[in-house]
Parts: sequence; structure tokens; C-alpha cells
Amino acid sequence: MIKLLKILTLIGMAIVVFGLALCSKASFILLITLSNEGTKTIPDNQKPVVLLCIACALITSSVLLFIKSIWKACYKTSKLPSKATLAAVIIMDILVSGGIAILTIVAMPHLDIVTNVTILNSVAVLSAFLQVITQCTAKERNRFVVPPITAFLLLLLGTALFLYLYITKNPNDTKMLIWVGLAVGSAFLVSLNWWENYCRLICQHTGAVALKNLCRDVSRCRNVLQIISCLVRVAVTASVVGAYVPLAGMDWDIVTAIPSRETRIIAITIGVQLISSVLCHWFALLACKMHALRRCFILPLYLASLAVMALFVIPVIVYYQDYRTSLNGTLAINFTGYCNGVVDGRNGTLTGSVFPHLVLDVTHTLCFLDMSKIMDIGMLTGSAVSWWLGLVLATLHLWYLSVHRIMRTQDLFIRRLYEGAFIEQSLLLNTRFDVQTRGRRKDRWRFETAMVYLCATMWHETSDEMMNIIISIFRLDRYRPKREKNLKDFTFEAHIYFDDAFKQVEGSHGRHLNDYAKTLVEILAEVYAIFTNINENFFSKKQQIPDQTVIRTPYGGRLVLTMPHGNNIVVHFKDKELIRHKKRWSQIMYLYYLLGWKLMTKYYKRWQKGEAEMELKAEVKTEKHNTYLLALDGDTDFQPSAVMLLIDRLKMYPTVGAACGRIHPTGSGPAVWFQKFEYAISHWLQKTAEHVIGCVLCSPGCFSLFRAEALMDDNVMKRYATKSTEASHYVQYDQGEDRWLCTLLLKQGWRVEYNAASDAYTNAPEDFKELYNQRRRWGPSTLANVVDLLGATSVISKKNPSMSKPFMFYQLFAITSAILAPATICLMIAGFLSFMLGLDASWALVLAIIPPAIYLILCFKLKADTQITIAGIMSVIYAFLMLVVTMSIVGSMIKDRTILTPSSIFVVAMAIIYVITALMHPQEVQLVFHGFLYIICIPSAYLLLTIYSMVNMNNVSWGTRETKPAPGAAQTTTTPQTRTEKAKSTFRRLFCWAKCCKKSNQYTEGRRVIVSEENLMPEPAESEPQPINTIVDDTGLPDEEEKQAEPTYLPAQCWVTQLQNAATDMQLQEDHLDKEEEDFWIELQKKYLEPLADDKEKQKKVANDLRELRNKINFAFFIMNAMWLAATFTLQIFGSSVFIRFPKVDFNLNSTGTDVQVEPIGFMFIIGFATSVLIQFIAMLYHRIYTLVHYVAFMDTEPRSQQPLNEELYYEDKKIDTASSVDYVSEAYSDEWSDDDDDDEYEDYPATMYSRNYDGGTMV
Repeated sequence: MIKLLKILTLIGMAIVVFGLALCSKASFILLITLSNEGTKTIPDNQKPVVLLCIACALITSSVLLFIKSIWKACYKTSKLPSKATLAAVIIMDILVSGGIAILTIVAMPHLDIVTNVTILNSVAVLSAFLQVITQCTAKERNRFVVPPITAFLLLLLGTALFLYLYITKNPNDTKMLIWVGLAVGSAFLVSLNWWENYCRLICQHTGAVALKNLCRDVSRCRNVLQIISCLVRVAVTASVVGAYVPLAGMDWDIVTAIPSRETRIIAITIGVQLISSVLCHWFALLACKMHALRRCFILPLYLASLAVMALFVIPVIVYYQDYRTSLNGTLAINFTGYCNGVVDGRNGTLTGSVFPHLVLDVTHTLCFLDMSKIMDIGMLTGSAVSWWLGLVLATLHLWYLSVHRIMRTQDLFIRRLYEGAFIEQSLLLNTRFDVQTRGRRKDRWRFETAMVYLCATMWHETSDEMMNIIISIFRLDRYRPKREKNLKDFTFEAHIYFDDAFKQVEGSHGRHLNDYAKTLVEILAEVYAIFTNINENFFSKKQQIPDQTVIRTPYGGRLVLTMPHGNNIVVHFKDKELIRHKKRWSQIMYLYYLLGWKLMTKYYKRWQKGEAEMELKAEVKTEKHNTYLLALDGDTDFQPSAVMLLIDRLKMYPTVGAACGRIHPTGSGPAVWFQKFEYAISHWLQKTAEHVIGCVLCSPGCFSLFRAEALMDDNVMKRYATKSTEASHYVQYDQGEDRWLCTLLLKQGWRVEYNAASDAYTNAPEDFKELYNQRRRWGPSTLANVVDLLGATSVISKKNPSMSKPFMFYQLFAITSAILAPATICLMIAGFLSFMLGLDASWALVLAIIPPAIYLILCFKLKADTQITIAGIMSVIYAFLMLVVTMSIVGSMIKDRTILTPSSIFVVAMAIIYVITALMHPQEVQLVFHGFLYIICIPSAYLLLTIYSMVNMNNVSWGTRETKPAPGAAQTTTTPQTRTEKAKSTFRRLFCWAKCCKKSNQYTEGRRVIVSEENLMPEPAESEPQPINTIVDDTGLPDEEEKQAEPTYLPAQCWVTQLQNAATDMQLQEDHLDKEEEDFWIELQKKYLEPLADDKEKQKKVANDLRELRNKINFAFFIMNAMWLAATFTLQIFGSSVFIRFPKVDFNLNSTGTDVQVEPIGFMFIIGFATSVLIQFIAMLYHRIYTLVHYVAFMDTEPRSQQPLNEELYYEDKKIDTASSVDYVSEAYSDEWSDDDDDDEYEDYPATMYSRNYDGGTMV
């Protein structure tokens, strides 16, 4: 299916580019023909209108580029060029635009159709000459110099044949000599258009300082220069057409008096030309981005000129032969006689079809030649063929151009400006030229090897959830083996940060790994066995897992596992008594370790040895730019292709600081079904709109790729490591850490993007209570971060080019809609009560408000669990109510026999948009069926859940994956340890580790055991309090209270020995940290990650502050909703005097004699919401095209997958299931490749692509 999609997309793209180029060229040549003297379709006195349309075709691209450049100048930084650069650009644009205008408006209307089609190819003459100069200055006088030299000679030959034909035909025709001279001279001027493509390379290999400064200044100030260039081109074109019309004896007054038939002909022709030119330029760009340069760009554009020639010449020949046949041999007639008697002797009045008149007009342009003479035909054909072959050879270098997928436009084309008069020539010649060498195909566009750190945070995941992420990491190991030297796009290393991994075991002197941590180790061994035995007959032989490494660390412990293909998984077991726990602190832990220690330390050591500081800074900048962190949750399931698609975004676009993929919730039950549709709508419309018109505001931590350079930017990492000291910090920092990190990136000017083709799967809450608690965290955090961004609109819009003020206004409307959602739901229910029960609108509104008002009061009085129980009961009631509402809306449309009321139009339009959006996502179209559940749950999601999350804002517990003691288990309370007790505990652990060292030495003789100095240090006198839950206790695995009395002695066993004894499938050899890394961890823990002290006074103060903050925000939140409802209630009291009336019409648009009354506030809100959804829908369509382009480009540049095996993989009589199902792919090497263009560097790569199956299990 995927292969078929790729083939159909490439074929469709090639046909579209060819068809649009054909339409653009043919319609423009037709305009030239209509302006020719003697043509009858448009009379001579009406020619100025045609010339004006030709001028419009010339300046349209300049106008569009001018608008785009002005937009950039308003919302992005634009630098001013020097006076010398400005003068050079203006002079060059005057020459080029003057040449284009003279060639097309003055000269070409006097030439024949064959010459007009092919003379535009002669504009490549200077490009061919400059290619030779560029190759020679680069000292690359090799076989690549031959094509441009040949092209230059052919273009000169074509021009010589053209001059000879026209001059010798009638040497006494002075006017014709002028037209011919103008055609040749202006064509040369047009060839100056692409000077920058070659001068930038010439100045690199010569000592031309002035030329180098010019190219640098042009590149630096391109936006301002484009504005000036567009104005110059428009002015010059207008001057040429304005001066030529009176000089040619024509009158502009005819423009306002042209007949309607001629108006339609000209309007259709120029409309086709303008639209097809714009679309051809856009689709040609997409073809290059999807890595289809040869098939969908070069070849269609080459064939376009030949197709236009055939389109014009073949009808001329057919009509001529039909006329000769109609004479039945009664009269011998040649082409000259045909022109005199039929073409020029016809009546000028247009009757019947226009096509015969157009064919005869085209024939008229050839009548000056004697087509019965072989000499004339040969000269005309020779010039046409020479020009076409010259263009082909002048652009032959494009066949060897290595294009990376989704390459930036500025890396593909020198100028953003296309030429509507000769669309295919401008696209081909504007494509970036590079000096051709024998090794160019392998060296061009090679990026620095990226380093990707996979960073997963774990806590209380189940074994199945752990299996998902471990299998995904092992897949990536197979996909990008470290030992495969030919794969240089990226390398990776996986890190898993396991929170609260240790427990206190009664009777033992040392802390042991808890059950969750031991389960992870067992799953690592299982998955390793699966992947190492994957090509064997199942159960026939089992390979031995190599020895792995276990290390003691100041924060707990570390397990280092080398996967079958050489990449490492490092599991960091965190002891919450040694290091701060919870997700944000795990993220801070890996940010400082991976970026601070692993990335920066080596450069610091080199600097201490005396290496050049500037060189080191350049290396650091490059490595930071090409180092990425893939943030993962402990249950994320993903494919290697999903990671590659995110890497593409960061590699190609240097201002992208983060990119996220499409998150799919997994699980079963109504709560998950609701979330499936909710996630789908959020990604289909909201995230795509943010990506297209601005920036994605939240890149979820379950599957997002971050650039190290962005994370290490000023005020990002350091600010992210800030302790929560105020009540608002607990809401914004700790409850939605992913969104807050993105807020910091956006404030620093980095762009956050969304890639819809990068799929990842994560478990969603299946329980109603867990879902409510999850959204209780997300809701206030989202509100806090968006308000934070909106409050800094002026600063952000200046610092971040993607965050314009219009986009911030869009976000303001979105957050306002979210705040007013409870009142909106009440108004909707009131409308239903008024319609169904016949109540007065005011009383219906009062009845609709009473239940949520009561629930709001109860939420302030009752416990959270009771609140959720009541919300569940009310949700069921509201679901039945929404079912009736939905049926009543449909029933009212049927009853009134109309959908043309504001509410009906809104509902129908939303339904159409959602259905079309689903159809645009064919792999997810089945999610539409969950939409019905989503609709009936709207009151629960946007009314009850909003009330619950706002009232419980002071509850800062995590709310999900919280494990409680087993029923009946003794509840123990942990009392704070005194300093003496802490010292005793520390020495007991030290004694335990010392004894354990003897046992470990049996496995690793001579290795020393490092005891963390952190354990010997006393606790600081003052430390920050841990965020407390003021309503729901943040319970985890219960820790046993350390008894004051000495416990009964048992053989001491530390966690290392425990793990070595438990890991029967693989041997764990103990190693140690080097002294420098150990010191780094001790310093990091002391500065940022020390466990928070249990300060009851501070916790009480924070609880009071949170409660006070909750009350303030709730007052503002609900008073806004109350004001909205009060305004609506007031308008309903006044009734018809303030309502907006719309005439009610039936399905046949006939008036029913009644009016529909709509209150103005609600009407304006509907208009605003509809506009927002329409913007999202348009952005979605745009985004889908680029997603398809990226995906096809990825499939075209990655090795083709082999046939999957039919066997299903079982381990221990258990089928391994994950959400992201894949078919097993053999490791055997494939000789088939998806494309011949640029795959030489991948020829030794084992083709291991994966296909997704939504219904099956995981085949690894």
C-alpha cells in the first residue's frame, strides 16, 4: 500500500508539473499570437488590451514576491544593503526586466510561432558561458566542462540560424530587422537574470574582493533587496508597455470599450496563464523537496516546450491538409496560396467556435515563410532544435545534483522570483548550480553526523508498557547499527531515567531495587534474546547474551547494556533519598549530564591544554547544533522512520529548536475512545494550524526531538532547573513541564514544529478518575503558559520570527474560547431546553446553569474522589441530554425543511469540515466513528472537567500511575530522620557495600568499589520543600520506616549483588565511574538535584499559597463566564428589539415567511469560532501536502524494505504485542533500491524498513 502510494504520488506530481508548465507556456504564447499584427481573433485596434495582459503576466510574480517580502519585513528582521550592492542590484534588475518586457511585448509579436516557442530557450546562453568560467576558476577542467561549452555553441548556432532566416527572407524590411535585433539583444539581457548563481562560486575561487562582498551583502539583505527589485521590475515593465503602445500607433482608450466576446477570450487566457504559472512554480518546488528532481522536475519541464510546439503546430498542419483534401485535386495550392486565400482572406467577425480562428491566427505567423521550400523549413527547425538542445545541455548539471529530502527553498533556488513568461526556463536556470567534480555526488549536501540521545523517563510503568519502549529502542538499533560505517546520518544512545527505583528491605543493610526496576531488567534480557535469535528457527537455539555492566553512582545505580548492533542503553536507577525525583528533575538530570558532561567536558579539557579558543567555540557550536535529544515516556512505542522524520526537520531548518510527532493514544474503553478522537482533532486541526501560521506551543514529552543548541540557549536549561518557590510555579513548572520547556524555547526565538507523519503510540488513561486527574494537571498548566506567552507578545513577536502578532491574536481567541467553554455549554443546553420544552429562553438559561453551579459549589466542599464520582454521574446524564440535543438539531432541520439558519449552517459546516479532514487522513479515517462519543461527552469534557480542574488547581500531585499499598497492608508513616539517624543509616549502607564488594570481586577482580561522597555529606541546613498535594496525597511505593533498634542480622546483600543474582539471562559485571564523572554528579546534585527537605512549615505555607492562588484565578475565571451568561440573559429579556434577524428559507431557497432570531453576542462568537476552524482547515490542507511530500521523499531516499516473514514471534509462549505493529524484516541485504539518483552512499545498507499494521501484534 505504501509503495503504491509512493508510485501514484510521483506519477501524479510529474503529470501536474508537466500539465501546469504546458498551460503556462501555451497560454502565454497564445497571448503573444493574439497581439501579432494581422491576427483576426482580436482586431488590431484592441491589441493594447492583449499587451497589457502580457505585462500583467510579467509582473505578477514580482507583485507576489513583494507582498511576501513586506510580510517578512513586518514580522522578521531585515537588514539594509550597502549603497554599492543596492546600485548593482537595481542596474541588473533594470537590464533584466527591460529585456523581458522588450522581448515579449515588442519583439515576439512580430515573429512566427515556432520561433516564439523556442527563442525563450536562448536565455540560457550566459548561464552556459558562466558555467564554463566557474568550472575553470575552480580548476575543474574535466568532462563536466564539455556540456556547457556545447550548450553555448548550440545556443549561438540557433541564434545565427534565426538571424539568417529572417534577414535573408526580406533584407529590405527595416522594421523586421529591428524586431529581430531587439529579440536577440533582449534575450541576452534576460540571460543576466541568474548571475548570482555563478558569481557566488566564482568569487570563492578568485581574489575578487568586491564580487565577494557583493554576493555576501546580497545574501544577507535579501529581503530588502527583493522589495526594491520587485518595485523596479514593475516600474520598468509598466514603462515599456506604456511607451510602446503610442509609439506603435495604438490607443489606450480601447481598453474600456472592448467587446464582451473578446474580453472573455483574453480574460480566460490570462487567467489560465497566471494561475498555472503560480501553481507550476509551487509544485515544481514540492517535486524537488520530495527528492524527485529528475522524474518530476527536470523531465516534465524539458518536455513542456516540445509539447507546446506540438500543441500549436499539429493543428496548423491538420487544418492545412484538410483544406487541401477538401479541394479534391481541382486546384493545386501551396502553403503561400493557403495563407493568402484562407488565412488572411477570412472575415474578421468572430462566429461559432473560437478554436478555428485561433488555429488560423497561429498559421498567420508562419505565412511569411515559404513552407514548400526545404531551406526555410530546415533553417526554422535547425534554430528551434539548437535552442532546445542548448537549454538541455546548459542544465545537464541538474541530473547530477544531490538533493536532500525537504531541502530548504533557499538551498534549491537562488532567487524566490519565477518568470511567468518562460516558466520552465526560469525554474531550470534558477536551480542552484555547483562546481562539478568526480566526487561531487558523494560529497554534495552531506550533513554533519548527528548525535541523538533517546531520553526516557520511567516510574510505575507496567511490564507491557516497558516492553513497548524497549522493543522500539532495539528496532532503532537494528535500523541504524553502530557498527555499520556507511550510515553516517546519525548515531544514537538510549538513556532511561528510572524514578524512585529503590526500596528499603526489612532485615537488609542496603537498599534494593524495587519490583518495577527489576521488571525492566528482566524485559531488557527478554528483548535482547528476541532480537539476537530473530533469524534462527524459533526455539531451536538460543544465543548467549554478552556480559553487561552495572555501576554504582552517587544518585543510585546504572546499568549499561550494549544492544546487538552496537548501540547502548543506559538505565539510570534513581534513589530518591540521594537525588530529587519526579519527571522534571529527571529531565534536568539528563539535560545537564548529556549536554553538560558528555558534550561540553571534552572541549573544556582541550581548552585547558591550550588549544585555540576560537576553533573550540566553532566546534562546540557545530556539535550543539547537531546534537538532538529525543524525549520519551516510559510507555512510548515508535518506529525508526518516525525518528528519522523528526531528525529531517531539525537537520534542514536550523531555527527549529524542537519537533514533535503525531501522538496516538492506545488502550480500550470509552475513555480511550473519547481521547482517540480528541487527540485526532487536536493534531489534525490545532497543531497543524499552529505549525503553518506560527509555532506549535507544546511539544509533548512522550515523543519530541529537541536540539541541544536550543536547550543550551540563554534562559532555557538554567531557568528550567528553577525550583518552585511560588504557588504559580507549581502550576506552570511542575504540572506541565513539557509545555513550559517549549514556552522557554519560544521566548528565546526558537521554532517548534509538528510532523504528522512521525507516529508514536502511548497509553492513555482508561479510567474516568485517572483521565480527570490527568486533565486536572494539563488544564491549569496550559492556561498559565499561554497567558505567559500572551503577556510577552511584543517581546516574543520581535525575537521569534514565527510568532507574529496576528498569530498571538489567534491564540488569544483560542484561550478566550477555552475560558468561556462552560458558559457556552450552558447556553447550548439552554437552547435545547427552550426548543424541546417550549420554555422561555431566559428560564431555560436559568435551568441550564443550576446543575453546574451546584457542582461548582460541591467541588469546593468535597474530596477529589467524591467530586469525580459526582462528575461521572452527571456526565452520564449530560450524555443522554446531548444525544437528544443532536437528534433535535437534525429534527429541527427536517421539520423546518431548511439548514440555512445560523445554528444549522454552523453544525453542518463543522460536520463537513471534520469529515473532509478525516478523509484527508485515510489511515485514521476510522476515528470518525469515535466522534459520536466525543459529541455526547462535550458537557463532561468542557463543563464538568473544566470546573473540576480549576477548583482543584491547588492539587499539585501527579494524579496518574500512583501505586497504593495493597488492601489491608499496614500503613506506615515516615517520620523525619534526625541528623544522627541519617548518619547511622549512611554508615550502615557503607558497611553493607563494603561487605558486598568482596562478593563482587569474584566476578571482577581488581575492580574497586566507589562509595559516593554524597552519602557522607550532611544534609544542608535549609532546602526547598517538595511540592505537596493539598488534597490528594502523592503516594508511591511505601517506604518502610527505618527502625531505631538494630534489626535481626541477615547476610548483607546490596542492590548490585541482588541484580547479579536476579539477572539469570545475562551476566552483569560491576564497573565504576571515573573520578571526574563522580565529582560531576556530586556537584550537580548539590547545586540542582538534592532531595527536598520535608519542611512542614514551608509545605503548609505553599499549601495556603496554592489555595489562595486557586481562589483568585477561579474568581476571575468563573466571573468571566458569569458575565457572559449575564449578558446573554439580559439580551434575551429585551427580546426581539436587540436580536439579529435572518429570513428563514427552505431547501429550495424560498422564503418561509418567518425570521430566525439570534442574539448578537452569540452570533459574533459563532462567527469567530467558525473563522478559527476555517483557518485551521485551510492550514490542515496545506500541511497535508507538505507531509505527503516529506513522507514520499523519505520513502524514496531510504532503502526499500524486503518481504516480511510469515512466522509470528513468540517468547515464552507469549506473543509480543505493541501498539505500533511491525512486520519482521530479515537482515539479509537487498539489491533493490528505491531510486538511482543519490543512493550510492547507501549501497551497503541492510534494508530494514518497517510497515505498520493497526490490527496485528508486533513482529520484530
